[in-house]
Amino acid sequence: MRLTQLTRLNPHPPITWLLSAVAWLGLGLVLGLPLLGLLPVVSIGLNPIGWQMLWSDPQTLPALKLSLFSALSSTSLALVLACSLVFLFYPSKVWQRLQQQLPIFLALPHAAFAIGLVFLLAPSGWLVRLIAPLAAWTEPPLWTTTQDPYALSLSLALSLKETWFLFWVLTGLLNQQWLLKQTWVAQSLGYGLWQTGWQILFPQLLSRLAWPLLAVFAYGLSVVDMALILGPSTPPTLAVLAWQWFADPDPNQQLKAHSLALLLMLLLVLGAILAYALYQLLHFSLAHPQGKRQGIRRFGFLKFVLRYTLTLPFWLVLMLILLWSLAETWFFPHRLPAELSLQAWQQARFEPLYQSLLIGVGSVGLALPLSLIWLEWGSRQPAWLYLPLIIPALPFTAAQYQVALTLKLDGSLLAVIWSHLAWVLPYMLLMLTGAYRNLDERFMLTAKTLGYSHWQSCWSIKWRLLLRPILAACAVGFAVSVAQYLPTVFVGGGRIATVTTEAVSLSAGGHRPSLAVQALLQALLPLLGFALSLSLSQWYGRRHPGLN
Repeated sequence: MRLTQLTRLNPHPPITWLLSAVAWLGLGLVLGLPLLGLLPVVSIGLNPIGWQMLWSDPQTLPALKLSLFSALSSTSLALVLACSLVFLFYPSKVWQRLQQQLPIFLALPHAAFAIGLVFLLAPSGWLVRLIAPLAAWTEPPLWTTTQDPYALSLSLALSLKETWFLFWVLTGLLNQQWLLKQTWVAQSLGYGLWQTGWQILFPQLLSRLAWPLLAVFAYGLSVVDMALILGPSTPPTLAVLAWQWFADPDPNQQLKAHSLALLLMLLLVLGAILAYALYQLLHFSLAHPQGKRQGIRRFGFLKFVLRYTLTLPFWLVLMLILLWSLAETWFFPHRLPAELSLQAWQQARFEPLYQSLLIGVGSVGLALPLSLIWLEWGSRQPAWLYLPLIIPALPFTAAQYQVALTLKLDGSLLAVIWSHLAWVLPYMLLMLTGAYRNLDERFMLTAKTLGYSHWQSCWSIKWRLLLRPILAACAVGFAVSVAQYLPTVFVGGGRIATVTTEAVSLSAGGHRPSLAVQALLQALLPLLGFALSLSLSQWYGRRHPGLN
């Protein structure tokens, strides 16, 4: 019997049509409505009066330079660092250890990481405290290490975070046996680690990194929470400037904000064109390697520096956030708190924690069935599914606010959950797509020949086999929801407080223990989500040996 005939056993077309309609309706509500909401944002942004006011504002040009520098430098540095990890450590035991730490680095929200970097790098931060006794400092030096006028600290923070995002993408691309064999063959022929990575791996990986790099660049252009914590304030970056103008009731400021939102999208397009030109140049230069062996170099010192430069800041950030949340008195130049207490925890507001839990669980609870139905009964994945990851977040969030305002849902918890779905759903689809493709289709064919319908085959066979990636996708989706700042502020109208919005608002104040409590709560939520996912996966694997 032919394969096509086997797949048509018990098709149940009415159910198939219904589920396909549900998939398209869900995707339309989550992603289609905001894309329609972009039309008024773009139309208002095209007003020439708004552009005149925008370019006449003295903050625009300095903010443009800061945004371009932070976005371009962080994207470029993240690519270099992520590729360096591949060149120097793939495949090795260190590579496996880095993969084991990866969920922690990815789960740590951007805002919590930025707050921890303030505790680490500020003039009164822990690094300065380490050398204060040697320099005989009794007061913090008059340095500008965070919120510097050149956005260096913001660029550094973005680079460190996005390096691990690109590393995650690269680990998925490198899970192909033929790439590993090519690496072994090249090294057996006398090519060193760096030359193998540069001439063998990099040309094959670069084209597949196009969309992730564009997403990194778009995030760098439109990031607000990290820019508020680490970026300059006079003037701020373009995204912060647009956010301030959107929050201003003055119609002129609103007009400038719409023009600035459109400018961010134009900068993304220009960045993509520039990146394509650079890719063609690199492709031409790497197309004809000379084949000269540069000798096998161990790069021992470089490996040590790279590994700990990229991993140690994350562990120090978590340690400092925990210490500050327990510190009662911690004056400069002491390296450790003089007294520890739970006072900050006793005085902390836990309503944002409950709101974050509710929004995160609600987002994942809606995104999971929608993802599974779309992958099973939807059509091929169109590119527009991932537009929220590529479009700068600020204009897209402004479009979501327009939709919520039109439907009179702004400021409601339901609207905030809906706004988070625009980012939670694409990430969950990304996590599940590879697992769906790699699953052996013969499991489903066997179930159908035994009389199972398509729905029964999915429920009893496919989704149980895919339980591990499904749980991992839920953990990633929950972490993405917890980290959302702009949609919560915009669509929630400032009336929905989460641990992310609370931490960002407290970062402008001076009470570090209260700030550390909210930052630690924000960091712990995704970590607990990943831990729960791993525990459930292991528990299910023990009860059903060989199924996962």
